[in-house]
Parts: sequence; C-alpha cells; structure tokens
Amino acid sequence: MNIYGIGVSALNAAQAGIATTTHNIANASTPGYSRQETIQSAGMPQNTGAGYFGQGVNVTNVVRRYDQFLGAQVLEAQTQASNLNTQLGLSQQVSNLLGDSNGGLTPVIQDFFAAVNAVSNAPQSVPARQTMIASAQSLVNRFQTLDQNLNLIRDGLNGQISTSVSTINSIAKQIAALNEKIVMLQANTPGQPPNDLLDQRDQLVSQLSQEIRVSTMKQSDGTMNVFIGSGQSLVVGNQVSTLQTVTSATDPTALEVAYFNASSGTVSSIPQNSLQGGNLGGYLNFRQDVLDPAANALGRIAMGLADTFNQQQQQGIDLQGALGGSMFTLAAPRVTNSYNNTGTGAITATVNSTSALTASDYMVRFDGTNYNVYDSATNATVGGPYSVAAMTAGQAVAGTGITLQLTAGAAASGDSFLVRPTVNGAGAISLAITDPTKIAAASPVRSNAPTANLGSGVIAAATVVPGLPLNANLLQPITITFNNPPTTYTATGTGAPVGPQAYTSGAAITINGWTTKISGTPSAGDTFTVQQNTNATTDGTNILLMAALQTANTLVNGTTSFQGAYGQLIGQVGSQTRELTVVSQAQTSLLDQVTQAQQAVSGVNLDEEAANLLRYQQAYQAAGKAMQIANTMFETILSLGLK
Repeated sequence: MNIYGIGVSALNAAQAGIATTTHNIANASTPGYSRQETIQSAGMPQNTGAGYFGQGVNVTNVVRRYDQFLGAQVLEAQTQASNLNTQLGLSQQVSNLLGDSNGGLTPVIQDFFAAVNAVSNAPQSVPARQTMIASAQSLVNRFQTLDQNLNLIRDGLNGQISTSVSTINSIAKQIAALNEKIVMLQANTPGQPPNDLLDQRDQLVSQLSQEIRVSTMKQSDGTMNVFIGSGQSLVVGNQVSTLQTVTSATDPTALEVAYFNASSGTVSSIPQNSLQGGNLGGYLNFRQDVLDPAANALGRIAMGLADTFNQQQQQGIDLQGALGGSMFTLAAPRVTNSYNNTGTGAITATVNSTSALTASDYMVRFDGTNYNVYDSATNATVGGPYSVAAMTAGQAVAGTGITLQLTAGAAASGDSFLVRPTVNGAGAISLAITDPTKIAAASPVRSNAPTANLGSGVIAAATVVPGLPLNANLLQPITITFNNPPTTYTATGTGAPVGPQAYTSGAAITINGWTTKISGTPSAGDTFTVQQNTNATTDGTNILLMAALQTANTLVNGTTSFQGAYGQLIGQVGSQTRELTVVSQAQTSLLDQVTQAQQAVSGVNLDEEAANLLRYQQAYQAAGKAMQIANTMFETILSLGLK
C-alpha cells in the first residue's frame, strides 16, 4: 500500500481546504461574493486480495454556494426598491416645493385678494390701486417661480435618465466581456466553473437591476443572456444592445430611451411603459405620474385665475371711465407635431372654458379618415372620431375645455400631435396692466329713480351680465316707463325691448347686457333709468365682484376655488408621496428579508470559516503524522535489512 501517496493526497486536500477557507475569509466583505467549498472524493481503491484498500483522497471541484431562485428574488426586490426610492425622493421635492408655507401659492393669493378688498373699500385711492398692482405682480412672479422650479426638476430628471442609460450600457458591456471569458475558461476546463468570474457577473446583474428591471437566462456554454423591461434583449452572449436617450417625438422637453444599432446607425423607439423597475423606471414613472400632472394642475390654476379675473375686469370701468381691459396675459395651449409625422397637417388648440380644463395632456392621432383624441398618460379615448371637415371648422372636445382646429396642410395616416393645454399656464402668465388707474373698479352702468316718482317702486343697482364679449349697447341709456295701469312697462332706447313688458315685482329685467330688478308698486308714469356710469371714481361695484372670485368655485367644472384647487394639488402630491413612503419602506423591508435568506446560503460566516480552518489544520497535521509514521516504518524495515 502507498501510505506516502495517501498521506500526500490528504495533505493536498487539507491544503486545498485551507486555501479555499482563506479565500472565503479574504472576500467576506467583497460585494457579490459567494462562499466557496472544496468537493472531495475518495481515490480509486486497490485490490490486495485481502480486500480493497483506499488510495487517499482527490479534490474534484471547488463550488460556490449560490441559489439561483433566491438570487432572482433579490433582483426583483432590489429593482422594485430602487424604483420606489427614486420616485419617493423626487416626489418629496415636488411636495416640499408646493407645500412650502412661505414659498407656495397660498400666501400670495391671499395677499392679492386682500389688496383687491382694500381697493373695494376706497376705489378712488391710487395708493390702494398701486398696492393691488404690486400684489398682482407678486402673484405672477410666484406662479413663474414655481413653474421654473418644476422645470428645474424636469431638467435634472433628463440628466438622471441620461446617467442611468450610460450606467446600463457600461454594465452591459462588462457582462458581455465576462461572458466571453467564462466561455473560454469553461471550454479549457470543462466542469470547473470560474467561480469568482461568475460572482462578478452576478454582481454586475445586481447593479443593473438597480437601474432597470432585469431577467436572465443561463446558456449551456456558461453565458448569461440579460433582458430588460418587458423582455427586450440587452446582452446575448458577448453581444450588447446599446441604449440611447432621444428627445421625445412629441415633447421636446422630455428625454426617452431607445435602442441604438451601431452597425446600421439606426435608432429604434422603446415603449416607455415597458421600461419598468429600477432607477430608470422610477424616473419615467415620476415624470408621468407626479411631475407632469403637478405642472399641468399649477398651470390650470394660473389660467383659471387669469381668465376669470380678466372677464370681471372687462365688465367694469376704470378711473378714466373707460371699459376695463385684461389684467393678466393668458397662456395658450402647447401643441407639438410628432417629428415622425409624414403629412403637412398643423393643429392649434384654444381654451373654450378654463373651468372645464383638466390636468391631463392629450394625444391627437389621425387614422387616415378621422381624428381621435386620447389621454396621453392612460391612452384612454377622450374624444372622436372627428372628421377632417369638423377639425377644419374647429372641434370642441367635450370634457377638456379645449377646441382643436386643423389650420394648415393635410395629415397623413398615423400622424400624431401632443396637446398640453395647461403646461405653459404658470410659466407664461404675466401682468397686462401696470397703470393703477386702469383697474376697472366701477360698474359701467348705473340705475336711477327720479324723486318725482309717485309710487313705491325701487330699482336695484344694475350689474353687467357675466360673459364676454360685452353687449355693444351696454352703455346706451335706457328709460323704463310704467304704463297705465302700471302692470306693464315700456323700455325705450337703443337695444330696448319692443312693446310693453309685463311687470313682476322683484323679477330680473335684462337689457343690453345688464340686469337689474324693480320691486314695490310703481305708479303709472313712474320712470327708471339705466345709463352709463359717469364720474364713478368712488364706485366699487365691480371690484367687489373681483374680490368675490377668491372664494367662488370657478375651477374644475365649478366645483372649487383657486385656493381649493391649489389645496387639491398639494393634497394629490402629498398623498402620492405618503403612499410611496409606505410602499418604499415595505419594499425595503422585503429586500432585507430576501437578502438575508440569500446570504444565509451564499454569505461568508467568519465563525464557520474559523472552525473550518481549525478542522483543515488538524487534518493537515494528521496527514503529516501519518507520513511521519510511514517514514518510521520505512526506517525500521531498512534497519532490519541491515542486520
């Protein structure tokens, strides 16, 4: 029997065990490292006639302790945790921006309407009017500042998307390079996996999952194919599909992700809703679900305030007796043609009702015969089909507050247009007047009852019927004379009704775009007049109506006020942020659990490795002792031979 050979094999096995254990200890803190073990098998026994005697031990392999199912669970938990954490961090920025008690919109709206009320108390006061103009400018500045800050977040988001795409490309190239090395090494030593390279590759996949959702498929040659999103290939063997950021076909302010084919130099679009998970998916989800709706909702408030205030301003007269003009400049909807369009059609959008405006964007598509309108976020149908003739004439889209019109050229089948009705609302609002005397505080008409009237009839203050444009005869004098018997009256003057009108006490009388009421019991021959309001410097009738807009439900189809709509915006973003906080914490906890389960299999336990060192050390010493005994036996035999 070869006792020396057995001893040497035992020494080699113990030495391999010590080397592997030391390697484990050295890499205990190496990210992605999986614990390794030596696999031993007994040597081929020798038949001596008296039985089979063992011939020692062989080290057949060094394996890593890795569970692919736990690894897949970690990847999925990690990509979801990265996605939620990214969305949470960005949503908190928007929530903090809009909810700032000093830098938000609420305090400047309150200051502005406080200044409006001050003018209503002293319509003739130029200093009070100057304060109102200054407050209006502060309100405009705050809208613009909030919009600029949201755009800064948007610009930063584009940079983060570019960085994420660069990171994905870099990791993909490293995985492909490792695939090539692994194939080469396994071809040279079949059945002997290059464990450290496999760990490095798995660690790269783990890093990739932090950027985007990944799935993997191992091949028989040792390579790993990597897929992203909803199944798009990224790495196949040693071949890499490169990603690239491109400007959105319909939104020049947004970056999207596409495939770049280096051999042909072509770029292929990737549906953005298929790029889920990881930081990249978080950026895209945040932009669609939080940032764009917040910017649109802020713009809707700005447009609604400007429009309703302008309408009321135009229904009054200023200190010079002239009809009021617009106080604010209203933004126009943004319409962008897709750069993939092959036709020459151009579409414009106008606001037909700021009350009906939503915080949504719309995609208009031409199918070759008709135009259809879709919600750009959900792709749900909003309006249509609309014929070319209807679009050319101007087509109101129910429930959106906008009218679309084909203004030039002809669209080709498949052409699309992105309509963003309110995105420019906060950034483009501006003050249209700076002269305090231009504030139309007074009513343009006034009513009067002569003292010579014999009856008890009383006429109420005349007010302008809401809505624009104003009646062309608004300022024409009208005389109302009660007939005999005074159950009817006759209105005379330009634009007055023809023939006697039935009289009902307290009923509205509307002529030439104004309305008033006469109550009581007039006598035959009593007269009442409604005429242009001259020398009305102390009249604050119209400015009171402006002040009432602060609490009037003029937005969201007449269901909320300016401050109410802003409160809804803060509440919406805050609710999304709170939900992300809870879900992110739960996902992080889940990631910790599956990581611990994975580390229980693959992680290095230093206490266990220390025990293994002692075990292999003792085995080495025992093998050495066996060889020492074999040497003693050999020397004894030699000494017997010499005698």
